[in-house]
Amino acid sequence: MANHELIIRDRTFTWGKRTYLMGVLNVTPDSFSDGGDFNNLDAAISQAKYLVESGADILDIGGESTRPNSAEVSIEEELNRVLPVIKSIRQELTIPISVDTTKAAVAKAAVIAGADIVNDISGATFDPEMLPTVAELNVPIVLMHIRGTPQTMQKLTDYQDLIGEILQFFQQQIDAAIAAEIDPGKIIIDPGIGFAKNHQQNLEILRRLPEFKTLNCPILVGVSRKSFIGHILNQPDAKQRIWGTGAACCAAIANSADILRVHDVKEMRDISLVADAIWRV
Repeated sequence: MANHELIIRDRTFTWGKRTYLMGVLNVTPDSFSDGGDFNNLDAAISQAKYLVESGADILDIGGESTRPNSAEVSIEEELNRVLPVIKSIRQELTIPISVDTTKAAVAKAAVIAGADIVNDISGATFDPEMLPTVAELNVPIVLMHIRGTPQTMQKLTDYQDLIGEILQFFQQQIDAAIAAEIDPGKIIIDPGIGFAKNHQQNLEILRRLPEFKTLNCPILVGVSRKSFIGHILNQPDAKQRIWGTGAACCAAIANSADILRVHDVKEMRDISLVADAIWRV
């Protein structure tokens, strides 16, 4: 890989050496599997500490649900949800924090408050100010593939060439990021499992993950508790999809994922340690 290491705060991420875990902390009332669980400050801080103790390498804090058909929230509301949590965590923990947002103003305020990474599910397509803002902040960005918006994406799953079209999207957004003067070594890609993809397409992405290595960016994969796992298991309760998630995470590791975005860090830590011992030799 062209950029083998990334230093975030006091941590060095060496791509290819092991799998890194991004623990999900949704401070929302309506996220698909944990909405309302951590949307007060004490609960959020307690969960952040638990995720770190469980082995998280990054905490991903989101103040706007991106589940299918979720409602948009205002910049003010999103800031009110994420900033107190980021500030409180930063006072107590040194772990790298990513802010899960598509809004440049939220990204900037979050980084000023102590976040280290911007995780944009739109691949920096929703807000034209996102790439210049990230360049100015000089932080890593996760570019995720999506079509449409969370309100429309499930109707936009018709591809002529699934992997080819996602690769084309990434190349376009990576070029745009570099043109905006973002350091190429700070660009991470996420193929967007479940975002404008049907069950079969999600499985195809996991099988063909190595094809994304041609872009020379670390690969983040988010399969945790998602509906394609529920579909396979016939399990409507997202919180009961831990071991299905584990199988999908194992496949992602075998196919060269660098970061896994997960809710159940403790369990996925064990899975990644064993999978790394098998495949990262």
